[in-house]
Amino acid sequence: MTERLRLKKNADRRLKAGHLWLYSNEIDIATTPLKDFEPGAQAVIEAANGKPMGIAYVNPHSLICARIVSRDVDVRLDRSLFVHRFKQALSLRERMFAKPFYRLVYGEGDLLPGLIVDRFDDVLVVQLNTVGMDRLREEIVAALEKVLAPRAIVFKNDSSGRRQEQLGDEVEVAYGELPDQVLLEENGVRFVVPVLDGQKTGWFFDHRANRAWLNGLVAGKRVLDVFSYVGGWGVQAAAHGASEVLCVDSSAQALERVAENAALNGLAEQVAVGEGEAFEALAALKAEGEQFDVIVLDPPAFIKRRKDIPNGERAYSRLNREAIRLLGRDGMLLSASCSMHLAPERLMECVRGAVRHQDRHGQVIYQGHQGPDHPVHPAIPETAYLKAMGVRVFRN
Repeated sequence: MTERLRLKKNADRRLKAGHLWLYSNEIDIATTPLKDFEPGAQAVIEAANGKPMGIAYVNPHSLICARIVSRDVDVRLDRSLFVHRFKQALSLRERMFAKPFYRLVYGEGDLLPGLIVDRFDDVLVVQLNTVGMDRLREEIVAALEKVLAPRAIVFKNDSSGRRQEQLGDEVEVAYGELPDQVLLEENGVRFVVPVLDGQKTGWFFDHRANRAWLNGLVAGKRVLDVFSYVGGWGVQAAAHGASEVLCVDSSAQALERVAENAALNGLAEQVAVGEGEAFEALAALKAEGEQFDVIVLDPPAFIKRRKDIPNGERAYSRLNREAIRLLGRDGMLLSASCSMHLAPERLMECVRGAVRHQDRHGQVIYQGHQGPDHPVHPAIPETAYLKAMGVRVFRN
C-alpha cells in the first residue's frame, strides 16, 4: 500500500495551478510526519480534506520535500511511466529537430522532475539530480534502452543539485560501450563532446537558436568568445565566415577542445585560444589595444541563490562594461545569462548601464531564450532560466 502525504489547509493552490513541487512547510506533519518517509519513497498527495491529488516522490530532508510525477493516483513512477514520458519527450524533439542531437528530457519541463537526459545520436548522458530519480536508475536505463536502443548510456552525476539532496558524485558508463569520440552536429558544425569530463553533460544545447541567430551576423568579422568552453559560439562563428575568432576560457582542457573542434571543421587557421580568467583577460586585451566587431559573453551562473542577486548583478554589469571597451565603433554584443534568479529586465539594465558607462548607444535587436528542447513549464518559473540579448553598440 502506498504511503500518503497530506497538505495543510489551502496548501494545494499551486498544485491545482499545475506546479509539481511541495515544500516541507506545506505538509500537515501532525497527520503525516515527514520523518516517517524513506528518501525517494513514492506517496499519494492528499489535500487537507483527504482528496487525492497525485503521486509524488518524497525527500524528507529537502526543502522541496515532494515532487509530483503523475496526477493519476493509480500510476507509479516505474519503467512503464518512464517509457511513456520518454516517448512523449521524443515526439516533441523529432518535430523540432532534423537530427538526433538535443536535450531529450528536461526535468519538470517534461514532467520528470529531477531527471536530465541529453542525446548525442546513439549516446545518452543522464543526470539523476534527486534521491527519487537516483533510486530508479535501473528503471530509467531499461526505459531508455526500450525507447531508443542506444549504444551507450552515461551517468554524469556530479551536479550541485545532487549535493543538496545529500547524494554523492559519480560519473560512469551505465550501459553499453562508449565510443572513443562522441560527436554532435549543431547549426551545421561538428563538435567532439567531452561527456565524461566536461561541464554538465558535456554540451549546452540550450543556446542553439541564439547561436544560429548570431551566426548570420559574423561573416568577415573579428569575434571574441568569452567563457568559450569547447567553442560552441566561437567555432560556429568561424564556420559561418568570421575572419578571426579568439576563444577565451580559464580551463586549459576546454581550450584544447576548442582547438580540436576548430580542426575538425577545417577552421584551425581562423580560431585562436587564450587561457585566462575572464575579467583579467578582457583587461589584458584592452591594454594590448585589441578591438573586436562581435563579442559573446556567455558566463556561468553568477547568481546561484536569491541572496546572490546584488553581487551577481554587479558582476554582470562589470563584465558587460569591460567587454564593450573592446568593441569597435559599430559593434555587436551578445550578452547571455543562465542565472534563473536574474530577471530579463535586470539583464537589460546591466547592459544599458554598461553601454552608457562607455558613453555609447545601444540598440537591442534580439532577445533569445532556451530552445524548445528545454520546454518551459508554465506553472514553474524556475524552468525558464536562459536569456540572450543581441545589442548593437555604437558611438555618436
